[in-house]
Order: sequence, then C-alpha cells, then structure tokens
Amino acid sequence: MVIFIMLMQFLWKYIDDLVGKGLETKVLGEFLLYSSASMVPMALPLAILLASLMTFGNLAENLELLAFKSSGVSLSRIMAPLVFMVGILTIGAFFFANDVMPVSNLKLTALLRDIQRQRPQMQIQPGIFDNTLEGFSIRIGDQDPRTNLLRDIWIYDHRDKAGNISVTVADSGYMRMSDDEKHLIITLYNGHGYVELQRTKKRNEAKTYPHRRDVFKKQEMLIELTGFDLNRSDYNLYKNSFSMLNLKQLTHIVDSLDNDVGSLNENISRIVETTTVGKEKKSMRKIAARIDSTELANMSPVIYKFEVDSAFNELKKNEKRRAINQAINLARSNKSVISTNATTMEFKTKRLRRYEIEKHRKFTLSLSCLIFFFIGAPLGAIIRKGGLGVPVIVSVLFFLVWYMISITGEKFVREDMVSPFAGMWISSFILIPLGAFLSYKASRDSVIMNIESYFTFFSRLRNRINKRYRQVK
Repeated sequence: MVIFIMLMQFLWKYIDDLVGKGLETKVLGEFLLYSSASMVPMALPLAILLASLMTFGNLAENLELLAFKSSGVSLSRIMAPLVFMVGILTIGAFFFANDVMPVSNLKLTALLRDIQRQRPQMQIQPGIFDNTLEGFSIRIGDQDPRTNLLRDIWIYDHRDKAGNISVTVADSGYMRMSDDEKHLIITLYNGHGYVELQRTKKRNEAKTYPHRRDVFKKQEMLIELTGFDLNRSDYNLYKNSFSMLNLKQLTHIVDSLDNDVGSLNENISRIVETTTVGKEKKSMRKIAARIDSTELANMSPVIYKFEVDSAFNELKKNEKRRAINQAINLARSNKSVISTNATTMEFKTKRLRRYEIEKHRKFTLSLSCLIFFFIGAPLGAIIRKGGLGVPVIVSVLFFLVWYMISITGEKFVREDMVSPFAGMWISSFILIPLGAFLSYKASRDSVIMNIESYFTFFSRLRNRINKRYRQVK
C-alpha cells in the first residue's frame, strides 16, 4: 500500500512525459517496475511503522497484551521475535539499497530520459498547422468525433526542403495507421494537388514558373513514420551518477574527490607562497650572495623594524610607479589563479558532498526500519487503537517529522554547513532516544496518551501552587 501511494505520486509528477507518447504496455510495465524498486528503501520504514502500530494497537485494543502480561510475559519478550524479524529486514534493506537500487535507478533514469525524448503521437488539432511528421505540415479545418472524418485538409510537403512547392488540398479524408504502425495512410477525397517543377535556368533565359496541377476524387498517401519509436540509450551514459553506485564504488569516488580537493588546496597555497613569500626569500638570497661566506658566518643576527611606507617614500618617482604596477599585476594574477582554483574546488566539493550523502543514505534508510519499529510497537501498545484510523495518522506524522529532519540535514550537507555524518544521521540521533523513551513507557504501562492523566496532573499542580500561595500569605 505504501509503495502504491508513493508510486501514484511519482506517476503524477511525470504524467506529462508519459501521456500521448504511444508507449507500449511492455515499456510502461518496465517503467513501473523500476520506479517501484527505487521506492522500496523509502517505503519500507513507513510500512514497518504502520504495521507495528496497527499490530500492537489491535493487540492492546482487544486486551490481548493484557492477557500476555497477566501470564507473566513482558512487552519486551513479546517484541523479541519481531525485533529479530525487523533486524533481518534491516539487513535486507541495506543489501537492497546497495545492490538492487543502483541498478533500478540506472535503468529508470535511462528509460525516463528516452521517454522524455520520445516524440508524441499524431494528434492534429483543428485549425492549427501540425509539424509532428518530419517533412510535412498538416492542417485540418474540422474533425467529426463520431466518424473521425476530417474536413478541409491542407498538406504541405517539405521533404525536398525547397519551401512550399508541393501542396495538396482535399475536401475531406481519413487518417489511419498501417497494421505494422510504421506508416500513416491518408485517404483524401475531392481535392487537387499543386507542385512547382524545379528546373535549372540557363544563362540569358527568361524566368519561367513551370508547375503541375492534379485533380482527384480519391487519393491515398503513404507517409513513413520516423522518430516515433522509442530509442533506448546506452546505460553507460548515466552509470557514474551518485544514485547509480554501490557502497564500494561510492567509497572509491569519495576518496578520489577528497584527494582532488586536497591537491587544489595545496596548489592554491603553493601559488600564493611562490608569488609573495617566495619573492621575498629570493631577494634575501640575492643579498646573501653578495656577502662573503666568512663574513656572513661571523655576522650576528640583527632584527630590524621594516617600515613599508618609509621604504616606499624613499624610492624615486619612476621606481614607485614600477613597484605599484608590479604589485597590481601580481595581485591580479593571484586573484585570477585563486578564483579559477576556487571555482573548481567548489564544484568538486559539491560533487563530493552528493556522493557522501548517498553513501550515508544507504545506512540511514536501513537503520530507520529498526528505529521505526521501536517507535511503532510501543506507541501502538500505548494508544491501544488498531485499524487504519489513528495508526495511519500517527504513522504519517512521525514519518513527515523524520523526513523533514532528513531533508534539512541533507540540505545543510549540500551547502557545506555541517559534515556529511552529522547532517545525514541527525534524524536517527533524534528518533533513537524517542524510541527508547516510548519502549520504556510502554513496558511500564504508561498512560502518556491518556488526556485525563494530564488534566489530573495539572489539577494537582494548581492545587499545590494555591496551597503554597496561601501559606506565604
């Protein structure tokens, strides 16, 4: 049910790309299969949350949990076999996300791109020139919805790419596909055709306009349909995308991108050091070369205070101009190099973050199955309501909270505001204590969902405050 709901939402998103393309049933089935497989890791946690809520809610509502506890069976012992099963599902979800989902995402992306590039079927609207058929421009005046009879038909043949030199006009007619659906058969009635005959003009010859005019009562045109078949693209075009890789491939690309980012940082530091600090070291080496080595060894180190403004003012006007121009050129060169490297590093960093997000997602989505079970099972025992009413509402609310936290953390990672580990695991870190708290409360038969208990608590709190206030007076 959860996959069906998500699949309907997915189909509604891409309904414009699917309608009117004349897709075969096999292609549509393949599209639904791949899209359903890609939604399993997201739908499984919600399904486990809903199922655990409904199961334990029914048990509590029918007093079956009370019968278990009266027999000395605790809630943790009741949940133990289910924890084992959910643990197996969690491990299976990880292997599904790591091995199956990359393949399904690859095939779904390639198929979706092919469908989006697919030309629509012939659907000629009255009063509008339709250029769907390559080399033809067709206009109809009206169409009978009952008999599909077309009236006032104009057909311009542009296959020779010489302009409107071939025109066919008919009073009425029909259009139908051939049995193999590779040709369009147009049957025309009571019309005429006009064709300009192209002839090479000789030198000093007067310009003429030869043409041919045909009149017919019935005529059939056979037009080959090109560009309407679904052309399948190569999967290798999409195989390096972050959602089409398994954990091993993601780790390899993350390490490579991390090394590239580190190399760019070192390159920027080296360029800045070479163009600024390096020139100072080079000048010092030139000064030291003029001094005799014996004299340099006997010299004691002396520290001088260097005033840039004073040294600049002692220069002559030509030297000042030369120093300023050299500094400006050096600053511009450094700015250009740093800007180019910074743009490249920003691109690689964003790409690195997307691969790191996908790497952590394979673990977080799998672990969320176990987390949602420890939320749904005790919560169902506390609420004591089964069926599709309250459990569905509570499940959707918890799932929306988890999803919004996950999306927010992922956005922070993409914008490089937090580390990939913190951004992708923040939803799990928030829900794990909540699951532990609910399990503890359910094992103690807490009434945290009973509104009367809160009214009683606040009533007692108000009485204590009033009593303390009277004592103070």
